[in-house]
Amino acid sequence: MLEPSIDDLQTKIKSKYTLVTIAARRARQIREENKKVLVDNPKSNKYVGLALEEIMADKLHVKNDSN
Repeated sequence: MLEPSIDDLQTKIKSKYTLVTIAARRARQIREENKKVLVDNPKSNKYVGLALEEIMADKLHVKNDSN
């Protein structure tokens, strides 16, 4: 089961597409560049799970472009 849940994640980022894109980019960044995880005591040991936890903790967010 996905933790945090998709419903909880969508309170932070409305678009599922954007949510997936941000999580995938961050997971790849953590894996390839050995980046430090931005949350204390993560529950997940997988890269995507870590990225989703960062989103729930408001460590990752969408930058709104005003074009």
